[in-house]
Amino acid sequence: MPRLGVLGWPVAHSRSPAMHGAALRRTGLDAQGWTYQLLPVPPALFDETVRALPATGFVGANVTIPHKEAALALATDATPRARAIGAANTLTFGPDGAIHADNTDAPGTIAALPQDLALAGARAIVLGAGGSARAVVWALREAGARTAVWNRSPDRARELAADLDVEALTAIPSGGAELLVNCTAVGLHDPARTFKDLPVDADGLGDFRCIADLVYRQGGTELLLAAGRAGCVVVDGLEILVRQGALSFERWTGTTAPLDAMREGARGPADTRPSPDA
Repeated sequence: MPRLGVLGWPVAHSRSPAMHGAALRRTGLDAQGWTYQLLPVPPALFDETVRALPATGFVGANVTIPHKEAALALATDATPRARAIGAANTLTFGPDGAIHADNTDAPGTIAALPQDLALAGARAIVLGAGGSARAVVWALREAGARTAVWNRSPDRARELAADLDVEALTAIPSGGAELLVNCTAVGLHDPARTFKDLPVDADGLGDFRCIADLVYRQGGTELLLAAGRAGCVVVDGLEILVRQGALSFERWTGTTAPLDAMREGARGPADTRPSPDA
């Protein structure tokens, strides 16, 4: 029976099993024995666990916090974008122990943005400097956006900016930008701290045309609720999750991903706890 799963630590909060389970049912692959499950793995056991998965029927796995860089390092081969980003969120297992790494966070984020948002030449600001931020910065740069990155640790912002040839910010410039993407975990555990910990305030969000938040919460994050009130176009983390998950699903199964079913699964009542990434 072909098996799929999501590797993380912790990972109990993940919406991916519900989302991919819905896709497997809609496409009829569940009737062929395909399943998708949680794979909680501490960092110290990541390498040996991943190498053991193919022998137990796994054909692929998503990877979430904190394993994305380790997943790339473990792979026997990887897509150019995964190598350029420096992180992988999708592993595909081949014969003879082959482990192929890809990063669907990057194209998934672009696919989730409004189709009428012209990125070429647009100003885009990314908050955060972790694995997801690296993917988003790379994707926006590749799409032609004038991309800048901010992080609470300026050194990490400068390091990412140097790696991906974008601008590092110590503060958000006046006038905003066409796009703001939150790739930090701010708003995940304590929504009340959103505008204390992010370098923007609710009153200034109208300077941005579109705001995307990789954090997702039942009913919306404080950032996106305030952005909606300010008249911004908003993109929530669940839509980004669905879009990157659809690309993983198609790679593993060779079947067109049923986006509507995946959205219903991701937004369903199985788990209302927030997560930034999976």
